[in-house]
Amino acid sequence: MSKTPKIAFLSVLSNSFVVILKLIVGALTGSVAVISEAIHSALDLLASLIAFISVRISGKPADKEHPFGHGKVENISGTIETLLIFLAGIWIIYECIQKLLMIEPIRLPILAIAVMLIGAFVNFIVSKIVKKEAEKVNSIAMKSNAFHLLTDVYTSLGVAVGLFFAYLTGWHFIDPLIGIALAIYIMFEAGKLMKEAFPPLLDSSLSFSEVQDILQIIYAHEQEYLEIHDFKTRRAGPDVYIEFHMVVPSEETIGTVHALCDKIEQEIKHEFSNAHILIHAEPEQELKGLS
Repeated sequence: MSKTPKIAFLSVLSNSFVVILKLIVGALTGSVAVISEAIHSALDLLASLIAFISVRISGKPADKEHPFGHGKVENISGTIETLLIFLAGIWIIYECIQKLLMIEPIRLPILAIAVMLIGAFVNFIVSKIVKKEAEKVNSIAMKSNAFHLLTDVYTSLGVAVGLFFAYLTGWHFIDPLIGIALAIYIMFEAGKLMKEAFPPLLDSSLSFSEVQDILQIIYAHEQEYLEIHDFKTRRAGPDVYIEFHMVVPSEETIGTVHALCDKIEQEIKHEFSNAHILIHAEPEQELKGLS
């Protein structure tokens, strides 16, 4: 097993620990905020499992049935994870409204606060490890997973502060209000993540800045060709696909054109290490024929 799947599995272990801890303490204290956090962490656990599986699948090389590789598995994973967060947010809001209609005091509030702080500490450490690896390999599934872990840190700290305030004041309605605020927050953040995970499933182009970076590399060699056209880009998980047609002077030899294509490809791959580049060279006559 390579380092990336191992790190993905680390988040599975950490989330399992945090979920069990929060569920037990949520049941003991009767805090809907703690139970909501347990549900949130349970979804993080599911997301970690999906990320672990998708990273292993997407890392497989291209084969006869999948000539373009398995990269989009990560985008499917990220999309499923965000949908799960939306569902969890709706469920948490429903439970919190029920709690507001029948407010009950929180039992063992100090225990609930302690568990929130422990969960935040564990997930903070693991999220940093996962995020570092995600940026290194440009994995959307692991970026999504790191994001889930980090939101768990913020929400756990928010619950801890709210429970402490409720403990000091005796205002037990704060507990379900915190739960509602957390649900809205994670749903909002999930929406931003969906914008990154879903578009590649439709073969959307790379971002404007990424396209400009690629074109800048190509235009740096504009003295060696006549023009480029039919420029296309797309993303599949950590992989980037770039293709374009390049018109060259008809008197150029195949060797010279091939060397130019190789040089451009290497410069693009220096900036986009997971790039798959296809350059279709055309002689000048074809350009004149099109005009």
